[in-house]
Amino acid sequence: MKFLRTLLFAFFLLGMGWSQVYACTNYLVSKGASADGSTMVSYAADSHIRYGELYFSEATDWPSGSMLTIYDRGTNRTLGQIPQVAHTYRTIGFMNEYQVAIGETTFGGRDELVDSTGIMDYGYLMFIALQRARTAREAIRVIADLVEQYGYASSGESFSIGDPNEVWIMEIIGKGVELVHDKKTGQTGNRFKGAVWVAMRIPDGYVSAHANHARITSFPRANGETSITDRQWKLLQNADLQTIYKHDVIEFARKKGYFSGKDEQFSFSDIYAPLSFDAARFCELRVWSMFNHVSDSMASYWDYATGAAESPRMPLFIKPNRKLTPQDLMSFKRDYLQGTELDMSKDVGAGAFGLPYRWRPLTWEYEGKEYFHERVTVTQQTGFSFIAQLRSWLPNEIGGVFWFGVDDTGSTVYVPFYAALKNVPLQWSQGYGDMLTYKDDAAFWVFNKVAHFAYLFYNRVMPDIRKRQNELESLFARQQVETDRQALALYTESPDKARDFLNSYSGEAAMKVLNSWQELFGYLMVKYLDGNVKQEDENGFKRNPWGYPASPRFPGYDDTYKKQVIDNTGTRFLMH
Repeated sequence: MKFLRTLLFAFFLLGMGWSQVYACTNYLVSKGASADGSTMVSYAADSHIRYGELYFSEATDWPSGSMLTIYDRGTNRTLGQIPQVAHTYRTIGFMNEYQVAIGETTFGGRDELVDSTGIMDYGYLMFIALQRARTAREAIRVIADLVEQYGYASSGESFSIGDPNEVWIMEIIGKGVELVHDKKTGQTGNRFKGAVWVAMRIPDGYVSAHANHARITSFPRANGETSITDRQWKLLQNADLQTIYKHDVIEFARKKGYFSGKDEQFSFSDIYAPLSFDAARFCELRVWSMFNHVSDSMASYWDYATGAAESPRMPLFIKPNRKLTPQDLMSFKRDYLQGTELDMSKDVGAGAFGLPYRWRPLTWEYEGKEYFHERVTVTQQTGFSFIAQLRSWLPNEIGGVFWFGVDDTGSTVYVPFYAALKNVPLQWSQGYGDMLTYKDDAAFWVFNKVAHFAYLFYNRVMPDIRKRQNELESLFARQQVETDRQALALYTESPDKARDFLNSYSGEAAMKVLNSWQELFGYLMVKYLDGNVKQEDENGFKRNPWGYPASPRFPGYDDTYKKQVIDNTGTRFLMH
């Protein structure tokens, strides 16, 4: 049966066109790099089929013998079952009640290392780690133990894993399939079950990022003392621990013929996910963009990030030139290479209204040659995104804030959901609508209505969206200190009272945003109907003295677009 399953999965991969899809962008911020001493992990779930909804599960005690079904994150295909633990922790999106947060980006890597016999999918590794881990290091162990026991079913993956004290990047890839037959048992199994991986802690005061390409190159090994075997997990208690890795991460590469140099020359990324033009241009350029917001020295990596020339790789982490806030990360999520020669709003593909988006496919052909669109951080197909703010000086219920937004990061609003959460407002909840089921008041669809209107007249409409977006996100940022103070006062009296207070606050904030965006859609529809712009004054849209609408403005097109039309058509439209 395992052999049959392997064949079926191989055909499935061929049918799906197993390839790099360049989805998702993550940022990691250590305590010393944040303005308030929090750690932060951010994630954008970029997928053309991912619906924006806030996952939530309450802490649960499970009966003995309970089983957990594992599904493939990309297709919902059942992969298998594993035993459930006795108790699982409360989770809010990709953060749990102990302020552990996880994000991911898929780097793919060597296709032959996908294990079709494995059970553990990358998505369920995240969910299960959050349900079972109280610290980032415990989450790393949960992931490592699960893939070792049940096999790793996904392609190469980078995880961002944080808790209130530290942030880690963990990169993992499977071992492929080499089926062997046991004559004694009559069973056929995979000789190389499991995965190879490396996890590195981001030093305090530094930031990191990853965006669909493996970023860990060489790493300290300390003569194998920090490699993981069954008896060496005790090293997780070492506060100075910088690196954890699978003990055979180098040995396996030698067995497969990927690497023959000295151990100290080994690079995880270069061996398991060799760099290509598209990995640099579509992936590393997004990392460059984030680093460029916080560093004055990124110009030297421009050629590398754009795939234009061979040059030294960007560092895994850098020291930022200022302390960062959640609002900084929100703005970085909205990057489309503004201020560079590749600004997406400036070339002919932006159209008449400076649209910094390009509809898929990402690569395309013309007259036998292959071309591409830029893959920037802000993108239309984001299902949801978050910034997890994790604060060590507060009780977990108050310290963890899951800033959550649905749809396109450029036009979303990040809502503060506290770790104390007891329930999710219906319109934001899992299962309220889906990618093929429209609901007029579901948060995902409300934000999509506004975003799609913006795509029509981008440089006209976005100022109105950004104004409302900034008002709401700035309001929540200002309210945070007082909200924390009130919650902490209630917590000293009763933790449950604090949970009730914060649950109400988060729910009201979510509905305030939703109602505001419903109203914004109506406002934009009226103001920009038919490509015109309605006149406004302090009382709203202007009317003439007899109550009729005042004549709208007709903005027309800018000179850049006019020139493109003339260059394309010559004198066809010249007035005579």
